[in-house]
Amino acid sequence: MENRKATAMIEILNPAELDRARMTGRLVGDILHALRTRCRIGTNLLDLDQWTKEMIEEAGAVSCYVDYAPPFGRGRFGHYLCTAVNDAVLHGMPHDYALADGDLVTLDLAVIKNGVAADAAVSFVVGADPAPEDIAMIDATERALAAAIELARPGRRLGDLSHAIGEVLADAGYLVNLEFGGHGIGSTMHQDPHVANAGRPGRGYTLRSGLLLALEPWVMADTDRLVTDPDDGWTLRSATGCRTAHTEHTIAITDGAAEILTLPASAVA
Repeated sequence: MENRKATAMIEILNPAELDRARMTGRLVGDILHALRTRCRIGTNLLDLDQWTKEMIEEAGAVSCYVDYAPPFGRGRFGHYLCTAVNDAVLHGMPHDYALADGDLVTLDLAVIKNGVAADAAVSFVVGADPAPEDIAMIDATERALAAAIELARPGRRLGDLSHAIGEVLADAGYLVNLEFGGHGIGSTMHQDPHVANAGRPGRGYTLRSGLLLALEPWVMADTDRLVTDPDDGWTLRSATGCRTAHTEHTIAITDGAAEILTLPASAVA
């Protein structure tokens, strides 16, 4: 989940807090991995939300979403997971819908444990025969994220990361929306600095060791315009009804290469 107006604070974590961030990040990665393996033809979005609730509570963590009520949403979100399908891309509110063959799904999750939050999202296609254009769009968001992470070191500027993301997405043929993007994260889910998905290199906040960032490239196949679902007041959809993709990781700026915190245990074993 994303926020155009993050809390006006930038936290720099100490080593003990960073250790807790690693545990929270691993939890987010593991839950998303478990949910993805359960996403089959016929899986209901409300079941995914219930499974998320159970895994969060079992881990002794707290949802960042269920009581979330920012100005751009209609009241309290009321769910534990964002489930965006096909033309939905951000803030997808779970509802009574069974996944169909070929659905392009994004799952977005943020939790807090031991006083530190982590946030991640993954896009994938349900079924055995995904459309090549869907795979290409997901791949573009993943490559954009990787390009930004590669540059995320102390002394770099936020604009370097934004430029890297935007360059990959534009080179792949996608328009980039700047209303929503990545953000700082720490004791709360949304903090400064805002990380736009396009920008000018050499500009913006200078990265410091101990800073956590949630980087999240997202695109829509043929537009950069969003519309809000009139029924739930939360789900953001492509204005043209085209399909969408969204990839996100929480990373820690360290004295060397950035550390991806939200990988599942299976990805780092």
